[in-house]
Amino acid sequence: MTKALDTVVSLLDLEQIEEDIFRGRSPEGEGRQRVFGGQVAGQALVAAGRTVPADRPVHSLHAYFIRPGDTAVPLVYTVERLRDGRSFTTRRVTAIQHGKAIFTLSASFHISETGYEHADLMPVVPGPDEVPTVADRLRRLNVAAEDYTWQSPIDLRHVGPLPMEAERNPALITSRNVVWLKADGELPADPLLHVCLMTYASDMTLLDTVLLAHGVSWANGVVSGASLDHAMWFHRPFRVDRWLLFVQDSPIASGARGLARGEVYTQEGELVVSVVQEGLLRPRVPGRGSSRENPS
Repeated sequence: MTKALDTVVSLLDLEQIEEDIFRGRSPEGEGRQRVFGGQVAGQALVAAGRTVPADRPVHSLHAYFIRPGDTAVPLVYTVERLRDGRSFTTRRVTAIQHGKAIFTLSASFHISETGYEHADLMPVVPGPDEVPTVADRLRRLNVAAEDYTWQSPIDLRHVGPLPMEAERNPALITSRNVVWLKADGELPADPLLHVCLMTYASDMTLLDTVLLAHGVSWANGVVSGASLDHAMWFHRPFRVDRWLLFVQDSPIASGARGLARGEVYTQEGELVVSVVQEGLLRPRVPGRGSSRENPS
């Protein structure tokens, strides 16, 4: 496991401080002004999952980002046991800092059952070994890759353009974003860990898809952004330390909000996860800085 991946796995190992109450933290020396949304969502799903029997994997989550998270103080996650049925279990999690809710998540867990089966086919794209890393792409643009901490601990390989490339070349503008992703190291065979890391990773590129449609990026101060809400459906088991194809599109942006959708496939072509996210995207005056934050 790389140091960056080991750090995130450690962040997902919450401390239980009371029945149905857990404590999480942010990375030491975190460079972001606000807690990364994928971190809060992943930690909240860990808290929910630890109150559910292991034979009931999560099948969906719906989350809202309410306030910006403070990287300097712990996050407290309280779990409400809404239902324990014969087939489904439902939990609601609230993340609290400074006495206020900053994030809520509802998650549903379902026993394994058989039924009808169908799925969309994975698009035909170059394999991950044929696609350069984000770090290589940034170096070609004379950008310091280490400035973009979002690329690690997940190995991201964009089949299409990066937002920064589309910003420099309008011919590359597109509302479709196809990315190979994989945890940068081997992980234990813990299904909850893999879905929580996928939840973490899913927040990395969805709003980029909205920006690609307008030929802007986070880099030059023309836009500020925040995740507003996030929904995921987990259809089949998968491992996030194996290559996954994240096929994303943005059907609309309006009213300073943009919507992005995504489907995640294994390298063998199985559709395993569906994702939808809406984000706040505000145009800004160039030169005043840009950031991806939780809403304020």
